[in-house]
Amino acid sequence: KTGEKATVEVQFYKYGIPKDNVTVTYEIGGDMMPVADTKGSVTLKNGRAVIPVGTMKEPGFRDCRLKATVDGKTYSHHIKVGFSPEKLRPYTTMPSDFKEFWEKAKAEQKEFPLTYTKEHVEKYSTDKIDCYLVKLQLNKRGQCVYGYLFYPKKEGKFPVVLCPPGAGIKTIKEPLRHKYYAEQGCIRFEFEIHGLNPEMTDEEFKEISNAFNGRENGYLTNGLDSRDNYYMKRVYLACVRGIDFLTSLPEWDGKNVIAQGGSQGGALALIAAGLDERVTACVANHPALSDMAGYKAGRAGGYPHFFRNSVDMDTPEKIKTMAYYDVVNFAKLIKADTYITWGFNDDTCPPTTSYIVYNVLNCPKEALITPINEHWTSNDTEYGHLLWIKKHLK
Repeated sequence: KTGEKATVEVQFYKYGIPKDNVTVTYEIGGDMMPVADTKGSVTLKNGRAVIPVGTMKEPGFRDCRLKATVDGKTYSHHIKVGFSPEKLRPYTTMPSDFKEFWEKAKAEQKEFPLTYTKEHVEKYSTDKIDCYLVKLQLNKRGQCVYGYLFYPKKEGKFPVVLCPPGAGIKTIKEPLRHKYYAEQGCIRFEFEIHGLNPEMTDEEFKEISNAFNGRENGYLTNGLDSRDNYYMKRVYLACVRGIDFLTSLPEWDGKNVIAQGGSQGGALALIAAGLDERVTACVANHPALSDMAGYKAGRAGGYPHFFRNSVDMDTPEKIKTMAYYDVVNFAKLIKADTYITWGFNDDTCPPTTSYIVYNVLNCPKEALITPINEHWTSNDTEYGHLLWIKKHLK
């Protein structure tokens, strides 16, 4: 709790054997803060030492970053400690016309008829599931997204699962990684957001990313001066169009619409649930795009860390636009059952912002917090998402 003093016990093992008389240097500061407020070193005795981490007067996280050199090799690690994180609140506020802005955007998109192509993909089909490559048109400008649609290979009506991608310009990695969704009776649509055919090679994606996703021209900063012209507007609307598509399928069970993803995909899953009341359940791990302007409060803000990585982001226009696209404002609108997972040691989507999103949810909610996790989830956690979904089907 805030005001309580915390300590971290450090152990060093090599080949399973505790190392003695190793000097461990440490720096301690706020979550994602570039400057440490405490520095020091300890010497391990019987393979152990205790480091005082201090305390916090306000809710948040302190990060203890460790280094040790053994046999000429330097090892590093870190551990974050939360102080009353369940009391964290966003810096970002909801614009007065937030709902009106997005209702208008959805209405404009709805004027464009649902249009798509669907082609069977033999290499991702099995004896239990069928896979199709879908090209889904978004608007009259010809913008689109691609995705792999997975069906159970049997007759019936099924829940649909919308799965948006993590950040970057890249192909859909390992399309069969989550094949158990379709094997266990869900229709799953795993899509990309840039209108790039996932059948392209990794080399082609890398060339495109190098050309159009540098720090000076990356898609997450493209058009950020204007809420109407920001790149992510069509990405958020693509989630709604994806739900249009899934709920048009004759195999949909007519009831269950689930949004599920991680990192940027976790953000987009929560955004879809806030934008579209057809979503009946939402699962997100370590969501990005959350309280992005939080750095202005002197603490961690959400990925893509505009204020850490660029010098020209702190402008009134850009901060205004961020509020219309921040997960915390969509999270406040979610009514569907929601399940979020995150780890304390994540430096990509920090625990400060994941807690903030969870704390503002007003819907039925559950959390799985795994303190040791950085920016990854285990296969067991991923499979647990499906088990949670199955328990919350209507």
